[in-house]
Amino acid sequence: MNQNDIVQKLWNLCDVLRDDGINYSDYVAELVQLLFIKMEHENQASGILAEHKLPEYARWATLSGLSGLNLLNHYKETLLKLSRSTDPLIAAIYADAQTSLKEARHLEQLIKSLDSIDWFSAAKDGLGDLYEGLLEKNANETKSGAGQYFTPRPLIDSIIALVKPQPGETIQDPAAGTAGFLIAADSYIKARTDQLYDLTEKQRTFQRTRAYLGMELVGGTRRLALMNCLLHGMEGDAEGVVHLGNTLGSAGSALPKADIVLSNPPFGTAKGGGGPTRDDLTYATSNKQLAFLQHIVRGLKDGGRAAVVLPDNVLFEAGVGADIRRDLMDKCNLHTILRLPTGIFYAQGVKTNVLFFQKISQAATGSTKAVWVYDLRANMPKFGKRTPLTREHFSAFEAAYGDDANGRSARKDEGESGRFRSFSREAVKARGDSLDISWLKDDNAEDAADLPEPAVLAREAVDELSAALSELEAILADLGEPA
Repeated sequence: MNQNDIVQKLWNLCDVLRDDGINYSDYVAELVQLLFIKMEHENQASGILAEHKLPEYARWATLSGLSGLNLLNHYKETLLKLSRSTDPLIAAIYADAQTSLKEARHLEQLIKSLDSIDWFSAAKDGLGDLYEGLLEKNANETKSGAGQYFTPRPLIDSIIALVKPQPGETIQDPAAGTAGFLIAADSYIKARTDQLYDLTEKQRTFQRTRAYLGMELVGGTRRLALMNCLLHGMEGDAEGVVHLGNTLGSAGSALPKADIVLSNPPFGTAKGGGGPTRDDLTYATSNKQLAFLQHIVRGLKDGGRAAVVLPDNVLFEAGVGADIRRDLMDKCNLHTILRLPTGIFYAQGVKTNVLFFQKISQAATGSTKAVWVYDLRANMPKFGKRTPLTREHFSAFEAAYGDDANGRSARKDEGESGRFRSFSREAVKARGDSLDISWLKDDNAEDAADLPEPAVLAREAVDELSAALSELEAILADLGEPA
């Protein structure tokens, strides 16, 4: 069995969960609670783990030795005990964990099915990568918005190859999701250090426990991230690699500065009191991406580098949006923008970009002299199940970007018929500091039949109107007028 076969077999187990009345969107959350126990057992049996991280009552051998109501009751009690574990990482992984399984025979079926998988084949590719595959399957298959926090792996791998993380650097993701960026950075470094064996013991300890830090707002997503990191050999501090908290609140302001920030902040406008509560951001905004962008600039060390996935509205939004872009180009060298193909995230209507920049200093001005824009959107195929996004789609961009992580390689402006062009800071200023720059005629431009679903268009319109209303209210407040 190859990894794809095993991922499909795991996904098929969701049929068992459905038979027990478990909602489609809860499949993976339910499955991974049990799967993690099995994978921990396999890691220990194969020698990857020196010792069990789970107590005796929560080990696979204990569960697989029970049946009927004894099994179901023991499993429910196990989840409760793990959530109260004295090990802070295990307690975090199983915080609020519970099973919705009602019939013992379904739990028995899951255990027998997991035992029937060829785990030797799975271990050859890494159990962590297998787990990643299941998360990716969930993001691609479900309609629950999971794709919003699951960035396509070919895109992540391309970004990592260009940013070039190094041993000893601190790497952060303030909107960690399932920790894809952090895990890819760790894999990149391990591949170039003989799985860290080229490093000293002190350096190896740093890589395992201090190199990576993420923050995630949603508890269930953080659980997936913590399991994912542990299965990839990333321990983090006492709270794990990914901390639970609101980056746009006080928890975010307490994050230490980092050498590298890699992130795909959540889309949309904060609602229901969920907006930024930080008082250290220069510009007030209800637009989450604009707030995250400010956080990332503040959170970078001088000389640090970042790659951030952001929707088009961040590039063209007027008012406070323009102020934040000017501030970015003052404090940082915004050297490269990659215009991404449409349809690679969960909502077909979301158009996104990757901004690559290096921070000069918090007090710097005029740091950006020119912005290079690569258009990977015009005349590209429609990506989906029939045409999956692959790493090969980024090869020409990677070649044009060059070997220097901060965009200082010799580059060629390909002109109006090419995909890669340079725009001076003066030219950007003349555009009203809009970075939504395109020049290629798109022969595949959307016609009426290709437009996003009405609900997507309506949501985008509501988000933009809400952001505009919030800014107007802020102006009235500054003038001392009631909203």
